[in-house]
Amino acid sequence: MSRRTASAAITTVLAVTLGAGTLSVPAAAAPLPAAETGTATAPVAYPASNELPVAVGKTGFLLPARVDGKQVLQWTRFSDGSVTTIDAPVGDSTGTDVIMTGRGTSPARSLILQLRDMSPGGGTVTMDLRPLNATYVKAVSKDTILAQVTKTDGTVELHLVTNTGGTLTHRKAEGVPAGAQSISSTTARDGSVLLSYTLRDGTSWERELAMVDLAAAKAVPIHRLAYYPGQPAFSATHLAWEDYMAGSKVYARDRTTGAETVIDFGLDEDQGMVVGLLDSWQLYGTWGTLAGNGTGDSRPHVPFTAKSLASGQTLKLLDYAYGHAQPGPDNSVFVRGGSVEQGDGLFRISIGADGTPVAEAVAVTGLPVALGYLGAQIPQPFDVASPIPLKWKLSRENADVDLRITHRATGKSFSKTLNLYSESAGSPYYYHDDTFGITWAQIAAESQMGKDAAVGTYDWSFTARPQNGVGPDLKASGSFTAVKNTSSPHDLDWDGGPDLLVRDTAGVLWRADTEYDPAQKTLVQNWTDQIGPGWQIYDRIETVGGVGGGAADFVARDKSGVLWLYDVTGNGYAAKISARKQIGGGWNTYTQLTGGSDLDGDGRPDLVAVDKAGALWFYKGTGNVAAPFAARKKIGTGGWGIYNQITLTGDIGGAAGGDLIARDKDGVLWLYLGKSDGTFTARKQVGGGWGAYMDTIGIGDANHDGRPDLLAYGPNKTAYFYAGTGDYRKPFTTRTASPVLTDRPAYNHVS
Repeated sequence: MSRRTASAAITTVLAVTLGAGTLSVPAAAAPLPAAETGTATAPVAYPASNELPVAVGKTGFLLPARVDGKQVLQWTRFSDGSVTTIDAPVGDSTGTDVIMTGRGTSPARSLILQLRDMSPGGGTVTMDLRPLNATYVKAVSKDTILAQVTKTDGTVELHLVTNTGGTLTHRKAEGVPAGAQSISSTTARDGSVLLSYTLRDGTSWERELAMVDLAAAKAVPIHRLAYYPGQPAFSATHLAWEDYMAGSKVYARDRTTGAETVIDFGLDEDQGMVVGLLDSWQLYGTWGTLAGNGTGDSRPHVPFTAKSLASGQTLKLLDYAYGHAQPGPDNSVFVRGGSVEQGDGLFRISIGADGTPVAEAVAVTGLPVALGYLGAQIPQPFDVASPIPLKWKLSRENADVDLRITHRATGKSFSKTLNLYSESAGSPYYYHDDTFGITWAQIAAESQMGKDAAVGTYDWSFTARPQNGVGPDLKASGSFTAVKNTSSPHDLDWDGGPDLLVRDTAGVLWRADTEYDPAQKTLVQNWTDQIGPGWQIYDRIETVGGVGGGAADFVARDKSGVLWLYDVTGNGYAAKISARKQIGGGWNTYTQLTGGSDLDGDGRPDLVAVDKAGALWFYKGTGNVAAPFAARKKIGTGGWGIYNQITLTGDIGGAAGGDLIARDKDGVLWLYLGKSDGTFTARKQVGGGWGAYMDTIGIGDANHDGRPDLLAYGPNKTAYFYAGTGDYRKPFTTRTASPVLTDRPAYNHVS
């Protein structure tokens, strides 16, 4: 979005269109606590958005907000962060705690307005401009505004309108040229305002600046321009503005000598500047948000800077700024922006003890300004035959990434610059949620290393450069282990996140697509796809890994004891489920069965089952979808009937092979470490209380740390994530609540 388009959008956000008959005078704002002075010693909270303040005063700031679907304004106090909601859609600033609020679609269209003093004990003054045939220009005190009055002959005059004891009085501001149109005004400072208006000069229009002495109601034209002076500002010594049409020229004018200086940054017309003035210090910087404009914008960036108009000294105040510089109380200017040191938020610019401007964060969003690395999302081990991308997460997406991947044993490498952005055309390397990545197929298409697809250890590193120039470059590095043509234990669509098969009480089977959220440190749900109805014919449905390699497949046992295989093809985006294939009959002899883990070290997922006599049987995976399991082999004689649930988990205990957990009828969970030959060591107790869960699912390595994890479901639609530790003495970390499946109808089967 361009700077000018964004400005229009911000105006739109502040406005709501009212239908006929809905205009009314709102009630006064809720009373504030009796005592409040100055600002807090620490910054208060600011919304993590690009909202610009409508007004900033000594004790707080005003923001647009939406409450219960209604556009309102909210005043936040600096002292404690408390919020007062005002039932009005639009407002304006006086540079003090007095704010203007109205109910029109913009301040100029608010014919009934209020001047509210938001300081402790402050009152509210109401003005109805309709009898004066006037429109609002600027509030200049707690009871006075500048208004544009249209006379009966159609001419326009600038008036000061005051509420005196409940009665409106007004007087003309002398000196404004006849024919002045589109009058706008700066915030009042030291009893004056700087006007900007349009005048016709023959066949062309020009813009003129004039100073208005409010006490004398007298305007003095001081400078005429052939262009629109965006963001004009004034101090006792100088005027400052930008050339709104050129977008990259910043002007200053000495009020005593008339000497004029210009800085031309040579930027695109539409890029624009944030401009302000503090005594004899000119303030400027390119207009831009922390996240950039979403199009890979790499145009030149100028940090928000103060330049002495007396000595030429320059000081960087902020790494970026946007919106406009708002004059505030006590000779201050407020700017929405950020710095690497103080973060993102609202800043107060004032003259420090040494006579130079300083920037102080008064309200912060908590967002870092420096580009941050939030971790890799690489399955461990990583299958180079899969469509799953190698992914990394940043704190924001607007970056160019110089990526390098090197095979440690051979030294072969791949390098590429990935340009990230999120416009509609997209980037083939940008995924959602500030995450970028690359598939092995993309690497193979551009490098011999990718074509060779060697297994083993790879080292990766990257340098991420902010596209908008805000903050320093970011460097990160790490490694991963690559394998080839392995099974995905619980990932049906082969996108790197575990999937869950869930059946509701009506017999409809669903696939829940999930992923690990490193911020919440738990498994979260992306969406749920309906597979179809009629699945109540099965009494067991189990995910068993990719029996032919690749995406995870699943088996289902019907009530006559026939076991069926559902072969699943995942492409990284969706799961295609083939028609069922019969494995064989007689499977109703088993009370428990589970699969998906490689127990004998051949890289193929296997299956185990407990029969009614309590014996444990091993079914070796063949890698052949037509006959997925070899003849059974007894690996446990009796005793397994004490368990009401068994789950193959992969290697959670750090031993040689895939492991198994079993829950007894008392709710105690036991760990059986695999020996990589299809058998297990003696059991080890994990802990009690597991009887509370309806299902425990070995979901594979959800958090990509190289250790398989566990999800437990039920009762009452609750779910918990257990991260694997790799230590058989304590195979899981403390559980973390998960939102997976908790917002859906209750399920009678989860696998």
